Amino acid sequence: MFYKDAQQVYRVQELERYGWLEHGFGTRLSEGWPGGSPVRLQQVHSAICLCADGSADLPGPADAVISNTRGRTLSVRTADCIPILMVDERLRAIAAVHAGWRGTVQQIAARAVEALAARYSSRPEDLVVAIGPGICGKCYTVGAPVAVQFQAWFPERTDLDRATTIDLTDANRRQLVAAGVPEGRICTGAPCTCCQNEEFYSHRRSGGKPGRMISAIGILP
Repeated sequence: MFYKDAQQVYRVQELERYGWLEHGFGTRLSEGWPGGSPVRLQQVHSAICLCADGSADLPGPADAVISNTRGRTLSVRTADCIPILMVDERLRAIAAVHAGWRGTVQQIAARAVEALAARYSSRPEDLVVAIGPGICGKCYTVGAPVAVQFQAWFPERTDLDRATTIDLTDANRRQLVAAGVPEGRICTGAPCTCCQNEEFYSHRRSGGKPGRMISAIGILP
């Protein structure tokens, strides 16, 4: 369940039960969120996932980052792309993911699940994942060259050979389930950034020149 707090940051009730965790999905009204110096990615719409343990300096561009370091906050920036936050409740490891259409096609969310398993021995069934505010399936229109790349994730659809709409949230949800995350542990239902442009930056609504929202997840010291 998503709700907006007094800071104009969207929180997820399922993640608030972990007293050692800080998280949130920022809006265009949440100035100063998050505080401190969160890890920031050089986002390039890739399938690259990096680790931010030890030094917070990352070795290069990426679109997902993981950590189990106390006091470390991970962040991604979006304006219609899909922000995804993950937490391993058993081992206290976290991930932040930026999933645009290119990253979604390359299964960036699943790559983050794999990275958590490889680095910390996280089990997909122990993860809780929140898929945050992004452009919704009704607003996100794409041409045939993009649409056809989603056929594997929407096998029931017969319209992906022409201009149509794509639900990036649902594509990522399906990929997470395929990666072993239980469907009941994936939190969806966040607002659409394009529909609610008064509180979110939207690449589509602004003609390609928006600001960016920050979504972040951190392990408290």
